[in-house]
Amino acid sequence: MIQEYLARPAALVAGEITVPGDKSVSHRSLMLGGMASGDSHITGFLASEDCLATLAALKALGVGIERPEPTRVIVRGAGDVFKAPAGRLDMGNAGTAMRLSMGLLAGRPFESTLVGDASLMKRPMERVAAPLRLMGAAISTQEGRPPVVIHGGAGLKAIDYTLPMASAQVKSAILLAALRAQGRTRVVEPAPTRDHTERMFGAFGVQVLRDGPAVSIDGGQKLMATDIQVPADFSSAAFFMVAGALAARDGLLLKNVGINPTRTGLLELLKQMGADIRVHVHGSPDTGTGEPIADIEVRQSELAGITVDEALVPLSIDEFPVFFIAASVARGETVLRGAEELRVKESDRLAVMAEGLAALGVKHELLPDGIRIQGGAGFSGGTIDSHGDHRIAMSFAVASLRASGPIRIRDVANVATSFPGFVELARAAGLDLEVR
Repeated sequence: MIQEYLARPAALVAGEITVPGDKSVSHRSLMLGGMASGDSHITGFLASEDCLATLAALKALGVGIERPEPTRVIVRGAGDVFKAPAGRLDMGNAGTAMRLSMGLLAGRPFESTLVGDASLMKRPMERVAAPLRLMGAAISTQEGRPPVVIHGGAGLKAIDYTLPMASAQVKSAILLAALRAQGRTRVVEPAPTRDHTERMFGAFGVQVLRDGPAVSIDGGQKLMATDIQVPADFSSAAFFMVAGALAARDGLLLKNVGINPTRTGLLELLKQMGADIRVHVHGSPDTGTGEPIADIEVRQSELAGITVDEALVPLSIDEFPVFFIAASVARGETVLRGAEELRVKESDRLAVMAEGLAALGVKHELLPDGIRIQGGAGFSGGTIDSHGDHRIAMSFAVASLRASGPIRIRDVANVATSFPGFVELARAAGLDLEVR
């Protein structure tokens, strides 16, 4: 198993690349396909450990699934009829899989227990369990963390719920449970979050009602199988967007990237910093997901520090680690506030990124809900502990483009959870990355 990267300084990135399929869309296409009647054909599926954990869990629930190719999946839905699993459902490192499965399994006539790896077992689950309990689900956690036990037999009723904080995973879990609840469930968001679930509901024939910050669905609707083309993952493309802004003198083109507006805050942030980014939108692609797609062209740019608008925080939440790399080379100061959510990801991403920036000589101030970065000096060489967080590991690989010496990045095995083939693609673009 790969345990560390050695990222040596490289002068340029260039070419055309296509990153793997969108993780959020891949998770949801499996789950909704499993709830639907008929066969759903998924192409461009992300064959990562996270998504394969969802696939294995659905198989354990009796869903027929075939993979004729690594990125092509056939889900043989049985009309939302699941069977009791023989054992615990292991979600690996996939927080999305666990939280959405809580909604998927709430109110079933059998008991399910959800577990994960050491990292996932430390992550908070009460934010999902609490609204599901209001719907009538019987769910227990261990001091707010996994294992999560979803007790069987409880009928579900609709709720009108305002999210205490913006979270697409909580919203999606409620909406999945709402399909099996009596009445109309309404969820109100304090700020926009990813709407992949709502878009994909439409593809599977579920009527979704939107009214400003509120989204509602009626219980009892049936899903019908459909064909899904998964776009390239914006969050994976983000590493190469920043790499391009740092070192693509002749341009770097990212192909077929999903540009769902609830995901693309990083595009706006980089543009505000002065990045030369051009988005070439595809004309009404028929992907079965309702997701817009584009080719993204990035060129080396002189970046300037910014103060992040808090409205962009939920639209950029997974991209902040690599954004901090851009901020470290930008001229002047960059300030992020209102990002407490980063502390409960696969790691405490604020603390771990701050630790890594310090190891590479970047001046910064860690804040309770964000960070203040003094940019412009670039990076020294050094050793980074990614704390098993895939986005931390990949972000510091990108930092090597502006480093004065090699960067050793430890504990990188979890990169495979979201971005299989990252090393090969990074090398193809021009990074000097060795695995050990």
